[in-house]
Amino acid sequence: MAKRTNHYDVAFEEYLRNVRTPYVAVDETRRALLSQASLKSMDFIVYSARQRNLLVDVKGRRFPSGGESQNHKWENWATGDDLDSLLQWEDVFGGDFRAVLVFAYDVVNPHWLDQFDACFEFRNRTYAFYGVWLSDYREKQRQRSASWETVCLPSAEFRRLKKPIAEFL
Repeated sequence: MAKRTNHYDVAFEEYLRNVRTPYVAVDETRRALLSQASLKSMDFIVYSARQRNLLVDVKGRRFPSGGESQNHKWENWATGDDLDSLLQWEDVFGGDFRAVLVFAYDVVNPHWLDQFDACFEFRNRTYAFYGVWLSDYREKQRQRSASWETVCLPSAEFRRLKKPIAEFL
């Protein structure tokens, strides 16, 4: 069992347990070596009864981010390393597995609950989990910060591509 200290990962793991979805939590403390290259680990390997099994990278975000006065709600950025590594894992695991980014939103004010299809209460926090297929994300991504090597989806694309995590399981 991987030791989890990130509350977003812990909440997502508890969600999987609650919906009785088989999974393996991946130990992220060490990067894997693959063909002499260092590879960031995904967070979970999840069995999907509906489709191919999932290679999950959880991206925790506050909702809204930047405080109540900010208009940043659906933050969906990731690093290039996150995406490149997840794509390589998809190749390693083969056709029975598909990579998905899971955006775990910590809803910091009940005022925003109507923005979400489904919420999950855990340890006095409210979370909402949405997935975007890695292949779709990579197709529509835009550079967010060159210096931080981050990318994101434009808001309209994110709204179109995101689905409640239950639709992936």
